[in-house]
Amino acid sequence: MGSQPLRLAVSGTYSSGKSTTTEALSVATGIPRTHALTAREILKDLVPGKQLQELSAMELIMLGLRRLEERIHHEAAQPGSFVSDGSVIHEWVYGEARMRVGINPGANLLHRIVKEVVGLPSKRFYRTYMAAYGRIVKDRAARLYDAYVHLPVEFEMKADGHRPVSERFRALSDELLIETLDEIRMPYHVVRGTVVQRVEAIVRTFDLPLVMPIDEAIGIAQSRVSAATAILDADAREHAAQRSASPWRRLKHALRY
Repeated sequence: MGSQPLRLAVSGTYSSGKSTTTEALSVATGIPRTHALTAREILKDLVPGKQLQELSAMELIMLGLRRLEERIHHEAAQPGSFVSDGSVIHEWVYGEARMRVGINPGANLLHRIVKEVVGLPSKRFYRTYMAAYGRIVKDRAARLYDAYVHLPVEFEMKADGHRPVSERFRALSDELLIETLDEIRMPYHVVRGTVVQRVEAIVRTFDLPLVMPIDEAIGIAQSRVSAATAILDADAREHAAQRSASPWRRLKHALRY
């Protein structure tokens, strides 16, 4: 790495292992990790009481913008090197993938068809909006980051009931992330394997100094990520127990776009 700062973004879609990998890399090297709050954390303040699969298109846009704000704030606070869990293009990619797959990719076929029909009058606006949004974040990514590490889809998606996505959505998001990096001519390295193999590969690729053995850093990272996930899961179960699962509630959300 030398004396020059390294602004490294770690890319990948849902359940690709970004959080554990970036946390372990940060602990092992001493380079600060930056990230946005998770979607579920933001939802608690932005639209309390709702799950991701119940959000309208406008609420999803609000969520994406709040996460973009979070990323910009935390990255700007780092004067030197940092490792970013995700990047400013991620929320745009997820929004673009939803435009193609459906606003709620994890829903059943009937629900997705209803959403498509209900959303027809709004589609032109959202396409125009997403194109403008994409241009802004692509320009920022090209200026901000020195390189990307991309984690491809290698693991099954965690079946926690809180990720309103599908394998088709994950595959498309993965493709869009790579296409975008190629479009903005951003150097990137595809890193595969276990967390140990990934962290070792990143350290080797960028010649990063170690302040702690990698195995020890991974243990700390896994404990931190598991603790944070457990808190979110407990909160989600509590809200789920309070929710109404009536046919009317399901119909009401199916008819919103």
